Amino acid sequence: MSERRNIKYIYLKLSKKIKNFLLSENSREFLIFSFFFLIAAGFWLLQTLNNDYEAEYSIPVRLKGVPNNVVITSAPASEVRIKVKDKGTVLLNYMLGKSFFPVNLDYDDYKGRDNHVKIYASEFEKKILSQLNVSTRLLSVKPDTLEYIYSTGKSKLVPVKMHGKVSAGRQYYISDTIYSPDSVLVYAPENILDTIFAAYTRSFDLSDIVDTLTYHASIMDLKGVKFVPNAVDLTFPVDIYTEKTVEVPLHGINFPADKVLRTFPSKVQVTFQVGLGRFHKITPESFYINVSYEDLLKLGSDKYTVKLKSIPQGVSHVRVVPDKVDFLIEQVSSYGN
Repeated sequence: MSERRNIKYIYLKLSKKIKNFLLSENSREFLIFSFFFLIAAGFWLLQTLNNDYEAEYSIPVRLKGVPNNVVITSAPASEVRIKVKDKGTVLLNYMLGKSFFPVNLDYDDYKGRDNHVKIYASEFEKKILSQLNVSTRLLSVKPDTLEYIYSTGKSKLVPVKMHGKVSAGRQYYISDTIYSPDSVLVYAPENILDTIFAAYTRSFDLSDIVDTLTYHASIMDLKGVKFVPNAVDLTFPVDIYTEKTVEVPLHGINFPADKVLRTFPSKVQVTFQVGLGRFHKITPESFYINVSYEDLLKLGSDKYTVKLKSIPQGVSHVRVVPDKVDFLIEQVSSYGN
């Protein structure tokens, strides 16, 4: 209740102050000054708008009447920018009251041309001038050439290839790259279509990834080419490195029937880093240490430097202990002797 009384009191007090000001001598002088100021400003504005000025406006561009069997692979500009000169009053009318109609390009008017259509400003300038005041001078049109490229149903499927950098955080690695979809349909005139063998994503850089990430990548634009779809999802599964050690035997190869290889030790320890998801898939059988008879004969010593024939996919930072072994080529008695 007290709050309502306070509001009413403030309102009455404020109203009284305003009323006293409007009835005062100072108020009448202020209103007279404001009246003449507005008249002067109006005359100045009319005088100013009577001068010539230059201004830029945009006009939409539309391509119409495209048949269903035609694919526009490179569309014309969506608008043209015109630069005009006229009195300020006319330009103000364009800015505030006049909306420009689109420049309509009818496909049938240009279908006799090649798949690459170029329409110069002189061909659509009349459509612009018809919307301008007779006193308005058209100074320039940008772009001065409207062009588009189309394909009459020619297409093919091409694989998607990544154009970017992806790196995992410390102790992590990217275990795979999954494309969805892994190929896209490409439309283009036949002479361009024959030169396209893949669709590349736009360049990107993803670093220090520590968890599986899906990235929406746009396909890189090519003039006169349309990709469907024009973007793909790239999924990067992330795994953490762990260390594992296995014992791998050494096998002699190309040995004569009466000779065998003895190594000391007969097995070596292979320690490596592998993703947690592949930890149980990497076994001693995943590594091969083959010792060639011919290589041993060329050594001239009884120590052999251990060499892994191959390293399984996803394995890194491989260490072999010991890295050298003693060996002996042992003569074996023939069967039956």
